[in-house]
Amino acid sequence: MVRFVDVGNINRWAADTGVERILTDMVEYLERDFRRWPTFDKAPRVASHSPLGVIELMPTSDGVTYGFKYVNGHPSNPSRGLQTVTAFGVLADVQSGYPTFWSEMTVLTAFRTAATSAMVARALARPDAHTMAMIGTGTQSEFQALAFRGLLGINRLRVWDTDPDAIAKFVRNLAPLGFEIVVATGATDAVTGADIITTCTADKANATVLTDAMVTPGVHINAIGGDCPGKTELDADILHRADVFVEFTAQTRIEGEIQQMHPDFPVTEIWQVLLGEAAGRTSAQQITVFDSVGFAIEDFSALRFLQDAVDRTPFYTDIDLVADPDDPKDLFGLVTAGAPVLV
Repeated sequence: MVRFVDVGNINRWAADTGVERILTDMVEYLERDFRRWPTFDKAPRVASHSPLGVIELMPTSDGVTYGFKYVNGHPSNPSRGLQTVTAFGVLADVQSGYPTFWSEMTVLTAFRTAATSAMVARALARPDAHTMAMIGTGTQSEFQALAFRGLLGINRLRVWDTDPDAIAKFVRNLAPLGFEIVVATGATDAVTGADIITTCTADKANATVLTDAMVTPGVHINAIGGDCPGKTELDADILHRADVFVEFTAQTRIEGEIQQMHPDFPVTEIWQVLLGEAAGRTSAQQITVFDSVGFAIEDFSALRFLQDAVDRTPFYTDIDLVADPDDPKDLFGLVTAGAPVLV
C-alpha cells in the first residue's frame, strides 16, 4: 500500500496546522537538503512546451529515496476557470523501486516555493529589512507573504498587479491576518521604500516588470516568476548591478532571468552560501537577486516534509497502487484470478 494525500486531505492538514507554521517548519527540511546538495542526482527538468504553456517532469534522488514531480504552467488557464499550475509528486524507495508516498502538489508547490523564497531571503536580505513590495498578487502571493513574515518578520507589504480583482483577493485574504498592506498605483510606486521586492507574474513573455531605475542599493529581489524559456521579469541591467543567486545553474540558464545574459555570466548556487562555501550579502548597499525557477530537490524536501507531517494523522489514505501477486513472476495469474474457466 502507498500513502496518498489528496486535495481534501492536504487542505484539512493545512487548516489544522496553520499555513504560516507549515511554511516556517518546511524551511528546516529545505535547508537540510540544500546543505547536502552535492549528494543528489541533478539535471534540468524535462519540459514539453506548447504555445499555451509547459508540462514538466522534475526528478531527483539522494541514492536512498527517489522523487519526482509532474507540473504544468499555463498562464491563460485562469481565463478558463483553471489553475495556472497543477502538480502531483511521488517518493520511491531506491533499493526496490517501489513508490512509497504520493501527493497532490498544486498546494504543496505553493508551500515549497514560498518557503524556499523565505529561506533564501533570510540568507541574502539585509537583517533590518521590514517592507516587501509584491509585483503580482496571483496564486502564489499570499503564501509568499506568510513565509516572509514567519521567517523574517516582514509584516509591511506594498502590492500591485495589473488585475484589480487579484489585488482585491490578496487584500481580502491577508488583511484579516494582521498585515499592513498598501495598494500601490503601479510597479514603481510599489517598490518605493521596499527592502525586498518579490516579482511573480504569470505571462509567458519576455517582459520588464522591474526596471533598473526602480532598484535602489541594498534591495533583495526575489524573482520567482521567470520560469520558462522566453519568460523574464527583470531588466537585464539590474543583473549587471547585482549579485545573482540561483538553485541549479544549468536549469536557470534555460528558464530564469539569466537566460538574457551571456552563458559565462557569473552566478552563485544558493547551497554554497548556506554551507559557507560562497559569500552571500557582503554589504548593506549590495543588491542581491534570487533568480528562482524551482528545482526538483525543493519538491523532494517538500514531499519528505509532508510525509513526516501527516504520519499517524487522518490526513492521508492508503491506496493499492502496486500490483503484488503471491508469485512475483506470475503477474498473469493475478489478473486472471477468479476468471471463469472455459471448458
